Amino acid sequence: MSLSSHLQELKKKHQSLSESVEMLQRSPATDDLEIAKLKKQKLQLKEEITRLSTH
Repeated sequence: MSLSSHLQELKKKHQSLSESVEMLQRSPATDDLEIAKLKKQKLQLKEEITRLSTH
């Protein structure tokens, strides 16, 4: 897998997590722990994207 395609996949996953977090935050029966877990995954992806983009 090339670097650019890997970055694209990471960005897609990041966007998907963003959408999931937004949806869960609007839901009345939201599990704060689940949201925190998704936000952590999102942050890890963002850091990986940044790290790969700067090389």
